[in-house]
Amino acid sequence: MSYQVLARKWRPKSFGTLVGQEHVVRALTHALATGRLHHAWLFTGTRGVGKTTISRILAKALNCETGITPEPCGQCEACRAIDADRFPDYVEMDAASNRGVEDMAALLDKAVYAPVQGRYKVYMIDEVHMLTGHAFNAMLKTLEEPPEHVKFILATTDPQKIPVTVLSRCLQFNLKQMPQGHIVDHLTRILQAEEVPFEPGALRHLAKAAAGSMRDALSLLDQAIAHGAGKVEEEQVTHMLGTVGDDHLHAVLDALATGDLPAMLAAADGMEARSLSFDAALQTLATLLHRIALVQFAPAAIGDEGERARLQQHAGQFDAEYLQLAYQIAIHGRDELALAPDDYTGFTMTLLRLHAFRPEQPPALGSAGLADHGGGGRATSLPAGAASPAGAAESAPSRRDPAAPAAQREPAPVRPAPVAPQPVRAAPPSAVAAAVKVPEPVVPAVAAALPAAGPTAAPARDIPPWEDLPPEAFAASAQDIGTQGPPPWHEDDMPLRPAAAVATVAPASAAAITAETGTPVPTREDAAVSTAGAEGGGDASAYGDVAALMAAADWRGVIRALGLGGMIRELAQHCEWLGVDEGGVRLRLSHTHRHLLDMNRNAVERMQEQLGAALGRPLKISVALGEIAGETPAQRDEAERRGRHAEAVAALESDPFVRELIERFDATLVEASVRPI
Repeated sequence: MSYQVLARKWRPKSFGTLVGQEHVVRALTHALATGRLHHAWLFTGTRGVGKTTISRILAKALNCETGITPEPCGQCEACRAIDADRFPDYVEMDAASNRGVEDMAALLDKAVYAPVQGRYKVYMIDEVHMLTGHAFNAMLKTLEEPPEHVKFILATTDPQKIPVTVLSRCLQFNLKQMPQGHIVDHLTRILQAEEVPFEPGALRHLAKAAAGSMRDALSLLDQAIAHGAGKVEEEQVTHMLGTVGDDHLHAVLDALATGDLPAMLAAADGMEARSLSFDAALQTLATLLHRIALVQFAPAAIGDEGERARLQQHAGQFDAEYLQLAYQIAIHGRDELALAPDDYTGFTMTLLRLHAFRPEQPPALGSAGLADHGGGGRATSLPAGAASPAGAAESAPSRRDPAAPAAQREPAPVRPAPVAPQPVRAAPPSAVAAAVKVPEPVVPAVAAALPAAGPTAAPARDIPPWEDLPPEAFAASAQDIGTQGPPPWHEDDMPLRPAAAVATVAPASAAAITAETGTPVPTREDAAVSTAGAEGGGDASAYGDVAALMAAADWRGVIRALGLGGMIRELAQHCEWLGVDEGGVRLRLSHTHRHLLDMNRNAVERMQEQLGAALGRPLKISVALGEIAGETPAQRDEAERRGRHAEAVAALESDPFVRELIERFDATLVEASVRPI
């Protein structure tokens, strides 16, 4: 007897044995059980997911001698004939080779005749998207209103090429790709039934190479049995597929975790000796890093217990942050592989990058402290005569080591509570320049609080030195700063900032400066008084009186005087001023910006509160939706911005140097890049 390939021998014969298409099976079985039979079905999906298999099972369910049933018997003459592809009333047509209008006309001419043996004539048209436009047009009428005894089953891998007029006449079912777990389980059952020895790891490689196609998986299984002389072993399967086995990549990760760079390069050399694909190696490495990250965050996502246990070892070796970086390095290394001198160089450079970005790295190349990395050692050499620093890595536990005893862990440094700066009124620049004098240096107060310098005084912690000072140093320095005035500065070095951001001085120093210069200097108490208005509803000296602005219908000035911010300011900026009456302030918002009102339901109430606080009496604000007739503050700001931009462009165009560039080099001024000063 001739050998029958596994893909044909183990083709499912009923809906109960179908793998991985439960949503399609559920719909078809319910339709068959209730008798709600459509006249045309369309099955879409990639190759090898069961389109032809489902059509044959459906044909048996319609023509089984036991009656229309979701569970055909498989023993009657009709079921056996359909399985053997010799049933006269079941016609499979390949649209790739019979795609013309003549072929379709011949099929439709036969459809009008009654079935020869079965209950229904079932026409299965495979790769239906290959039909010509005329062929589709020829079948439309029959497909819409076929004879009672005719059923159409269409199958395609590219449903986008099918006309919508055909799609609207069919029930469409999208067949999903087979999950790898389903493929492994199905291959396991087949090998157990065939009594073929196998290794579970080999089946995972086959399922991955099948890329969601069960037929591809069975074909690869046939090849693996022949390649392994009747056995399916993981090593033989990896050789057959030309893929990188997990052992190589697990060895790379183990060496990466210990910092053993020679071992990582040795794994790359072994892969090159076997002529393995480095592109596939980086792809598999990225997949492996993804699986390790899943184990760290969602272990239940790894269904295979053996795989989860193996990945758990790596999950404990790497930080979650470094895994994300390593994944990025792997996928970018694969993307840049075509730019490398050769694949081996690109792959080893990616490994070097993974090693270089590991946390807690040794000194950089060329430094005095660099030691031999062989075997993953991390010891560094010190210059002769240098004392060993206290708390060195060889004796002190690492800050990253969570297993270190609590008594040996370093206490968190005590940091002083930050003091919020207080903005104040600005003194005239001449007065500030005349008042500022070079104070006594504050450094001695801080230095006095530091321990004596020495070879053993270097802190072992990885924190900035200014955060390692005792609280007494900060207290001393703050006292000196408060009594000695602001530090020296130069007018040219002063950063651009609001005038209120200029530093304040202590009352005693302020009085001395005022007596000497004759110009009052603001103190901290003055700052508290001057900022109260801005925090409570605006600074009248800066923005004017709110009531006067409202009387002048200057809604833009009111917004600035109130100091509105965030989404409330955004809403107010797009509102048009309508006026003030007995009901309060009336505003209008365009329908285009209605989302600002919908997203901030309490924005109007908060605007009312701030306006009432500024006026000293409650006032209601009403916002109506409509077309903007005048000008909103946002439109006015935009007009001013455009005006300043036009002035800046004109100034640049009139600049002699710019004009010379344009004339001599045919240059072009990019107006969008101009920013007004």
